[in-house]
Amino acid sequence: MSSNTIAIYLPDGAVREVPAGTTPFEIAHSISPRLAMASVAARLTPLTGAGTLDSNGKRAEAEAAPAETIPAEATMYAAEDTAAPRMVDLNTPLIEDTRLELVTEKDPEALKVVRHSAAHVLATAVLELFPETKLGHGPATDSGFFYDFYREKPFTEEDLAAIEKRMQEVIARDEKFVREYEPRDQALLDFERDGDFMKLHFVTKFTEAGSKVSFYRNGKFIDFCRGPHVPSTGRVKAVKITSLAGAYWLGDEKNPQLQRIYGTAFFSKKDLDEHFARLEEAARRDHRVLGKQLDLFSIQELAGAGLVFWHPRGGIVRKAMEDWMREECLKRGYQMVFTPHVMRRHLWEVSGHEGFYSGNMYTPMELDDAEYRLKPMNCPGHILIYRNSPKSYRDLPQRYAELGNVYRYERSGTMHGLLRVRGFTQDDAHIFCTPGQIEGEVEACIDFAEVVLKTFGFNEFKVELSTWDPKDRAHYVGSDENWNFAVQSLENVLKAKGIPYRTIPGEAAFYGPKIDIKLVDVLGRLWQLSTVQFDFNLPARFGLEYVGEDGERHQPVMVHRALFGSVERFFGVLIEHYAGAFPLWLAPVQIGLVPISERHLGYAQKVEAELKAASLRVEVDARNEKMNAKIRDFANQKTPYILVFGDKEEAAGAVSVRTRGKGDQGSMPLADFIARAKGLVASQSTEL
Repeated sequence: MSSNTIAIYLPDGAVREVPAGTTPFEIAHSISPRLAMASVAARLTPLTGAGTLDSNGKRAEAEAAPAETIPAEATMYAAEDTAAPRMVDLNTPLIEDTRLELVTEKDPEALKVVRHSAAHVLATAVLELFPETKLGHGPATDSGFFYDFYREKPFTEEDLAAIEKRMQEVIARDEKFVREYEPRDQALLDFERDGDFMKLHFVTKFTEAGSKVSFYRNGKFIDFCRGPHVPSTGRVKAVKITSLAGAYWLGDEKNPQLQRIYGTAFFSKKDLDEHFARLEEAARRDHRVLGKQLDLFSIQELAGAGLVFWHPRGGIVRKAMEDWMREECLKRGYQMVFTPHVMRRHLWEVSGHEGFYSGNMYTPMELDDAEYRLKPMNCPGHILIYRNSPKSYRDLPQRYAELGNVYRYERSGTMHGLLRVRGFTQDDAHIFCTPGQIEGEVEACIDFAEVVLKTFGFNEFKVELSTWDPKDRAHYVGSDENWNFAVQSLENVLKAKGIPYRTIPGEAAFYGPKIDIKLVDVLGRLWQLSTVQFDFNLPARFGLEYVGEDGERHQPVMVHRALFGSVERFFGVLIEHYAGAFPLWLAPVQIGLVPISERHLGYAQKVEAELKAASLRVEVDARNEKMNAKIRDFANQKTPYILVFGDKEEAAGAVSVRTRGKGDQGSMPLADFIARAKGLVASQSTEL
């Protein structure tokens, strides 16, 4: 076999021997022309220490193929190789043994490749229509893509319509995406000559002196980019511009203001239409709109941004949430504690928050004896409670729980209704235990989190394990040994419970790794709420101890956990998940009473009294209005049950029941209705 041959390992276990320089597209086509047309990109995983196959099929040292058989750009691809899988174009020449996976539309990463290519189509259209424009960058995002442009004249709605039309023309031209290279010095000269200050910055920052710079060309358009891209513009089948916004260059308001055009792209028009249908449904469920409509909460300018006022109806829901959480904590061996809202600045220096988290804390307050800070976390307060008295191994674990108000400085542009605020209530708990108890406590926290999510109507969730980056020592405290033990402990629990999870390197808190549980709402959106964190650092910083069985002093380890995450954020997600139509046990008003006329008010009072005696939340509409108007108003407030009664119902001791989403359910004895409603509340049912 020629030394020019390389081995390609496919996902089904097959190994293909092909000439060096063969592309993923050629391999796909040799398997099936249909597969080649369905492929979007390729994923390569280099083989550590692999060489080529000799004539006997044995492994030999890898040799470079003759230059004339491998396109010049292949050397750049080889230089980018790492041990990690990487996405590449289908026309990438393969020059060494590798594992190859063809990425089709079914692959989660495929959509980002299409969207990044759509950003190039957008930039192509903009430069064709407005050639004076300077380009920033155009990444794919979870919901689509954007591209930043510098142009003195603002884009208008008419401009956006023209750009979208031109994008369709670029797509119809089916221009190939071709990767090209240019010496870095030449690229810098070209961008400086053309006044492309943003591209000049990107090349300077993201490439090394003496290297070649990667560009992508489609037709006459060329852009500094490392890809990958779909084979041609014609593969961007369903695309739409969605909005226009301003963005300062490099996020600095002293720099020029850019115009950021947002768009989205999908594999088909059907997918695109479904996306916009989901957006319309999400807008209908927007907790900020429903919060006002249902009179649940407000954020008032006079008081300040990001500070929530809970109105009586929202307060009822919050009380139900908090009462349930406190009862569950007590059942699970937690002790309820309360800690101050402000504490001395020195406490935060000891905890490490002053050094690692000060950017998210409010500025210190100068008081008579020291500087104080509003608390951004509850953990140091719980640590002081633990430290206040001696502990034996027999006292562990100690589980402290608090629905504690905390305050964090969020920049004005980042706040969003209840989902990101400056003052909020954490359902915080901290567990102090021995190293041998840690995995059992973490497992119990995960079990508790699952109960929380399912009780409130969320049956699907995804799990992430955030670990540290040993190369980034400045952002973490503690020894390698402690970090490795902590990460391994969390991994052990997830594996023992058979929970699928994704590892996110470098996303741990400064004091330890964490498990994040992201719920999936009715629209399929992910929400980060529940978290379980391992901490060996704060016990060391505060000198926490317990006396072990050996009579010696030992340091406990600590678990941080929040299951709502914050009451405010969880409430906002609940509003959107249920579109404001809360389950009976959470509804602010569970039952609306509609007497048909004034002469039925006496019976209304009797019904109201019996419902309240059964601990049901009820409201009587005693206005001199028509019955249908009263029913409509209760329905607009998304009241679960509306009871209507007149002469016939009063004589029979009955009520006519209207159920939210089901309409008129007919008449039933009041006692039967009460029993039914009490059963639904007691079971925390999400059904009516």
